Amino acid sequence: MNAGPLLVPSLDLVHRVTAIAADYTLARMRILQQIYGNPIGVAWRRVDDVVALMARHLPSPAFNSVIGLRAGQEHRVGPLVQWYRENAVAGRFELASGDADPALGRELARHGFFQSGVHAALIGAPDLEIAAPVDCDVRLVSDAAEMDTFLAAYVAGWGIPASMHDRFKANVRPWLGQPGWSLYIARIDGQPAAAATLFVESGIGYLADAATDPALRHRGLHAALLRRRVQDAHAAHVEFVCSGADFLSTSYRNMHRAGLRLLFLRLIWQQLDQPG
Repeated sequence: MNAGPLLVPSLDLVHRVTAIAADYTLARMRILQQIYGNPIGVAWRRVDDVVALMARHLPSPAFNSVIGLRAGQEHRVGPLVQWYRENAVAGRFELASGDADPALGRELARHGFFQSGVHAALIGAPDLEIAAPVDCDVRLVSDAAEMDTFLAAYVAGWGIPASMHDRFKANVRPWLGQPGWSLYIARIDGQPAAAATLFVESGIGYLADAATDPALRHRGLHAALLRRRVQDAHAAHVEFVCSGADFLSTSYRNMHRAGLRLLFLRLIWQQLDQPG
């Protein structure tokens, strides 16, 4: 792993990784907003570096989050809480360690929020050498037929209920061909088994949404998808790659084995009466 000064942890790196994760989620939400009539109720607010996301009819925590609050911005909490409550949405706040401070915590607590969990942000050089199984084939999705295969692997990996497959696939199908996006399918023994995304923007490669069919896990598919995406990010001349995972989860440990390292923890704040 390149240990040059670029990847020495800093608040600037924290802010850049926070920003690209928010931009990727916002890009996904813009696609959903383009559905006729905006049935999911997508909306967002951006003030300086703070992004507040809302999907009124899709109870996904990632799509109903405030990202990028920094120390000294506790005055922004109240209006954002009110915005979510006016829309009957259970919003949450993600504070990056390094940006959180007691005043932010006190203000969130005053509005009925508590710190309910953490999510890890990892970073690595784009020239990482990642070992992967030789019997795993990773390919870039390039046409509609391969997109169908990607979607089948994606819904299997994320455990999307069968009753929601058609709607979910229709929502995700426009990902193909989006600027800065690359979609991948991993096959093992010729069988589509896993899917993942690379999002390149602002000189950063964001490794997103890796998912493996539960029946085919523990065979190195996640590592194979990491390897191919890092290689393609390197070819795109990014400064670094980054990703996120639940702290100490299988995905987190896989990325750590591959050479990515913890940059910061996202501190998740949710309402006291909000399901975990």
